[in-house]
Amino acid sequence: MKDLWVIFDSELNFVQQCKEKINTAYSCLGIIKRNFLYLDEDAFVMLYKSLVRSHLEYANSVWNPHRLGLIKDLEKVQMRATKLVIITIKNLTYKDRLKRLKLPTLKYRHIRGDMIEVYKILTNKYDSRVNLYLEKQQDSITRGRSLKLLNNRYHYDLRKFSFACRIVNVWKSLSEIVISADTTDRLLCFIHRLISPMHHTDVCIDASNFQPMNGIKQHLGESIIRRDICFNMSGMSFC
Repeated sequence: MKDLWVIFDSELNFVQQCKEKINTAYSCLGIIKRNFLYLDEDAFVMLYKSLVRSHLEYANSVWNPHRLGLIKDLEKVQMRATKLVIITIKNLTYKDRLKRLKLPTLKYRHIRGDMIEVYKILTNKYDSRVNLYLEKQQDSITRGRSLKLLNNRYHYDLRKFSFACRIVNVWKSLSEIVISADTTDRLLCFIHRLISPMHHTDVCIDASNFQPMNGIKQHLGESIIRRDICFNMSGMSFC
């Protein structure tokens, strides 16, 4: 079944949806390759964001895959796309190409998109009559944040990796100053500051090692909550 250009299957694993988006993205890459013999960095980023990545991110909060094979297949689109740039970048590793082009991985973009949606839902940016319900944790016995979500346990992947469940641990890993941001732009600024300076890969999160249910803190390490990190955001692009 297809609704608003998203293909739903009986198990809600969105395999067919991912394959269709991957094929569409490769088709757009072919159009770029046939029509542009020379692409510098700025021209490639503009074309890639508008013609290719937009397909891979359309309604991704609904169909965001949890299977490692699908995550790698989506990331391969960007891996191949970054090789279309001039030869000085083409021969670099994938992480180095991303750093040179100031692009994050698609996995980071999907996490970022989920956090934007959670923030908008919890702060009533959407119409409450049609909004997705996210259950908040009401007890005040333990230390917690103002927008703490209830973490339920589920046995089946059908429910475990749905939007309302997979975002809980990631949301909980963010500090109070992040989730209490007064605007969406300020929330994004905090998220970029937490994620981008980790290690030497900037925003290049390795999708093959990322476990969706572990949360950002567990993946990036305890340095995410350190206050003495020097955040150098100059020249980074997250659009």
